[in-house]
Amino acid sequence: MHEEAEYYHPLMSKISVYIIAFNEAEKVAATIESAKWADEIVLVDSWSTDGTPEIATRMGAKVVQVDFKGFGDLRNQAIAACTHEWIFSLDADERCTPQAEQEIRAITNSPDALDVYWMPRRNYFMGRWIQHSGWYPNYRQPQLFRNGSMSYDMKPVHEGYVLNSNKPIGHLQNAIWQFPFKNMAEVMHKSNRYSTLGAEKIMHKKITMGMALSHGIWAFTKHYVFKRGFLDGWAGFVIALGNFEGTFYRYVKALEIQKGSQWQAPKAPPP
Repeated sequence: MHEEAEYYHPLMSKISVYIIAFNEAEKVAATIESAKWADEIVLVDSWSTDGTPEIATRMGAKVVQVDFKGFGDLRNQAIAACTHEWIFSLDADERCTPQAEQEIRAITNSPDALDVYWMPRRNYFMGRWIQHSGWYPNYRQPQLFRNGSMSYDMKPVHEGYVLNSNKPIGHLQNAIWQFPFKNMAEVMHKSNRYSTLGAEKIMHKKITMGMALSHGIWAFTKHYVFKRGFLDGWAGFVIALGNFEGTFYRYVKALEIQKGSQWQAPKAPPP
């Protein structure tokens, strides 16, 4: 996939881009298109039913099917499928920019390169580029790294990373773009899915409804006040409210697991 990389040279380090996806037919083509400068694109799919893997195959990506056991496992499977020296991680709602591509190429071909790099992201939501709300500069795990220098922990959601290098982590300067939600229905869908996965992480803790409420309020306050979401207008309010809902229901769902049969429908009529 070198036709767009006019500065390609045979001695340049090769880069694999991996993309994780599930039913992302509306987004994945733009993501792959933004990464066509890479030497290899690997789409790690969890048995999508909307044509996502077929789109990726037509665009020249290598498709690997992986049963979903959590995002940590999914990303480790993606690393295992990559064959080149450097790996760049993209999610299906992210787009690599030409500026980020040039910086990535410069770093991966520098003799002074570190092993792992953070990548800033700019988020577009509700018709505007978000400037605050904890969404800019917005980082997830380091996204550019040498193959073998990093892996992920096995958390089902909001997975962390495991550094396998003695070098410090570097920071890229040019941001990629993220389009996290196509509509409000997807906001609610992701909040529901992630709160379910997150409940598995905390179900061993002692949980009360008061704790669920207090954590939810703090999540709202943190994003709307301390991270200045109020400066992002209604988009900032929706982001903060979404964090309240996701956090609140994560704790309530964990409590539901703990309560078990106590919260299920009774077999006897009420007294």
